[in-house]
Amino acid sequence: MSDFHQQGVITTLHRLGKANLERLEAELEKWAAMRPIALVLPCLYSELDGPAMPRIIEELKLVRYIREVVVALGRAKDEDFDRARRFFGVLPQKTTLIWIDGSRFQSLLREMEEKGLTIGPDGKGRSAWLAYGYVLARGECDVIALHDCDIVTYTREIPARLVYPVANPRLTFEFCKGYYSRVTDRLHGRATRLLVTPLVRALERMVGHHPFLVFLDSFRYPLAGEFAMIADLARINRIPGDWGLEVGVLAEIYRNCAVGRVCQSDLSDAYEHKHQALSPDDPKKGLMRMAVDITKSILRTLAEEGVPISEAPLASLPVTYLRTAKEMMGRYYNDALINSLAFDEHEEGSAVEAFARAVRIASEEYLADPVGLPLIPNWNRVLAAIPDCFDRIVAAVDKDNV
Repeated sequence: MSDFHQQGVITTLHRLGKANLERLEAELEKWAAMRPIALVLPCLYSELDGPAMPRIIEELKLVRYIREVVVALGRAKDEDFDRARRFFGVLPQKTTLIWIDGSRFQSLLREMEEKGLTIGPDGKGRSAWLAYGYVLARGECDVIALHDCDIVTYTREIPARLVYPVANPRLTFEFCKGYYSRVTDRLHGRATRLLVTPLVRALERMVGHHPFLVFLDSFRYPLAGEFAMIADLARINRIPGDWGLEVGVLAEIYRNCAVGRVCQSDLSDAYEHKHQALSPDDPKKGLMRMAVDITKSILRTLAEEGVPISEAPLASLPVTYLRTAKEMMGRYYNDALINSLAFDEHEEGSAVEAFARAVRIASEEYLADPVGLPLIPNWNRVLAAIPDCFDRIVAAVDKDNV
């Protein structure tokens, strides 16, 4: 981004002036000696054959300030795990694979469920949670960063600008969220542009000023999958198990962090990754499923904050959202026009109408079950139920990686 405007209640760290990657990396190498950094990669085995992962590996080979790379590998069979170890084995950093589908981890997950712990469905949220548990169990890293494994425009500037605000002891941040401009020949990021921002602002119209809504609206890309934090937050934060992961993480940060310790950092001039299909006729797939889960996550967080969420206001939420989203769509049209970008008004309008249906479905599902799917518990709760859990996680990972 080319501006330096500070909007909202959190600090925004922009990309200003000439590139300074070498300086950032040099400083990070110095601080990493005092505050070691772990990078978590929640990765599906299928992503090894995609266009992004090989590029990510080549870029990470040049990064010297990361103490350990922890790969939470999902949907991998025996032979897949062996190949993945060779694939990631070229990294110069200490690299550890967590074989989520392996018998050792599956046995541990079953025991957690028997103890009454909700470990969530297979997915990114549980993968990240298990990786955090391993990093905490090892106790060697003070900063944990995470990014997706489908970034086809990945450069090593992304992790540098992501971890710098947390690793630099002079900045005193505990959590940093990444953001970027999702633009090619057209505007991307429909779920943020056309769902989250207008939904939050529609709720502000309905319930009035609320600190959580202001906090959420302060993020330029609340659905970005990249963030860094101090290790203590990974210990006390709960993790959503559904597609509301990114918004749910921000809700936990809102509860557990002082606003002044939260920032967002512009990570890249160009960012491109896998696009989800809209699936307008099936709320169980694609962006529609994401929209339903995100909406429910926001409603539940407001309810936890004491905002009364009843049938009467929820009945009008889809209408208020639709009006707000169409107003926002007009702004994006103007922005696209002055930048000579393609803008399909019918496609954008169809997405808004589909998201309005998702908001209605989410409202109905929330009223039917306000508690919904419990969050994956924080690691303090797990250790209370299974005191030797960290030792067993480390043992399982060590045996799988022999």
